[in-house]
Amino acid sequence: MKFMRNTLAKIIFVLLLSVFFISGKVETALQKEINELSSDSVLVHGTWGLCVMTADSGKLIAYHNMQQSLIPASTLKILTTGAAIGLLGPAFKYETTIEYDGIYDSINGIIKGNVYLHGAGDPTLNSFRYATGDTISLFESLPFRLAWKGIKKIEGNIIGDASCFADNAIPDGWTWSDIGQYYGAGTCGLSYSDNSVSIYFNSNNEDSCNITHTKPVLEGVTYKSDVTAIAQRDEALVYGAPFGNIYYVHGYIPKGKKEFEVKASHPDPAYQCAKDFYDLCGKMISITGKPTTVRRMEVLNEKVNKNRKILSIIYSSPLSDIIVKTNINSDNTYTEQLLRTLGNLKGSGGTTEAGILVVKKYWKSLGVNLDGLYMTDGSGLSRSNGITPLVQATILQKISKQKWFPAFLKSLPVAGKSGTMSSLCVGTLAENNMQAKTGYINRARGFAGYVKTKSGKLVCFSLLANNYDCSASVMKKKLEQILVAIANLN
Repeated sequence: MKFMRNTLAKIIFVLLLSVFFISGKVETALQKEINELSSDSVLVHGTWGLCVMTADSGKLIAYHNMQQSLIPASTLKILTTGAAIGLLGPAFKYETTIEYDGIYDSINGIIKGNVYLHGAGDPTLNSFRYATGDTISLFESLPFRLAWKGIKKIEGNIIGDASCFADNAIPDGWTWSDIGQYYGAGTCGLSYSDNSVSIYFNSNNEDSCNITHTKPVLEGVTYKSDVTAIAQRDEALVYGAPFGNIYYVHGYIPKGKKEFEVKASHPDPAYQCAKDFYDLCGKMISITGKPTTVRRMEVLNEKVNKNRKILSIIYSSPLSDIIVKTNINSDNTYTEQLLRTLGNLKGSGGTTEAGILVVKKYWKSLGVNLDGLYMTDGSGLSRSNGITPLVQATILQKISKQKWFPAFLKSLPVAGKSGTMSSLCVGTLAENNMQAKTGYINRARGFAGYVKTKSGKLVCFSLLANNYDCSASVMKKKLEQILVAIANLN
């Protein structure tokens, strides 16, 4: 026992001596930044952590609190998007199918039955991130596909089928102030138009506002405004749950605006998809039924026919491109769609929980010790998530050894150039050299990615800070100094 105590004491002593650096050579600039941040008064009530390691061998270069579980915010997207491209492959494409039940009278061009839009979880269907400008969109072209097949009449309903995912669209841990906003739109097996809706306001100089309309127009849904017009303030929040019929908008918008847009989560994306398809088809095909969804039919105890035949298939862009859109724009909805896709295709079903199990199993299969990792969603919007800088940096190191690494690296914002890194590290060695996923929610900010050091060595890093006593922009500047110092390592 005495020998074990002595040995343990020596190990602790060695670790204390190397709190900041593993190598014998002290990298003065980075150590200086670490020392300054560690003693900064803005972190008296908070904490932060850092892990830097080589990409080729995983050798630790520098660390601070690397075993501390911290809220990762959107840097957690690395785990989800990395697992998605690793398990499904860069060339994977979603397949949304147009199906019918009943009988197809091809001679007379009549479908005597229902037509279904059967979703597979594709986050890009009619997404603004794939807007085509003045040309007809992929979704708008769908009725032409039916017309080209000679279909003139549908004697049935247009049904949106989102059953590949569970109906509970919102992951556990998302706050009430997030789930009504466009960035908290959640998931849908038949995701459509980013699962969002736009609410338009007019604000006059008497500090009052009124809602003029929504786009799209929502049937049976009411929005009530308690919004105040104040100069230069854009802080309107929408409150309401999925599948609801009344929503409340609180907060502030700028004075003197016409058609001021506030984006919110859509109550029922699958129904909107079915309705828009119904309206588009109705311009060239006679339809006797109505738009509805499988979920609505089940609520009304209406029979849903599982025996269907495929009329057409809508293919998404390759996953490699979807991953770029996801990480560059830090899109929560895209990420959660990917997570549930993993649960649906590689796990026990299209739920957040099933997707998380798949993600964890994948990283374990690559030899990552996940101690200190806590996942309640895939995007990092929940404050219930936790990860250690060591786990995150190790995952990045494992990614760098995969054949699909170039496709993944392309998805990470570039310092001083693109996405959420565009304003960072300008005029330094990190500019156009560092690629990282950023993360920010209230009192949690982080960066995780790759950079080639001054000596040309590729390193992986995770840098996270929580519960700081300063503004988010001030903390961003403080962490930026660490990022620049990492790039300047020899």
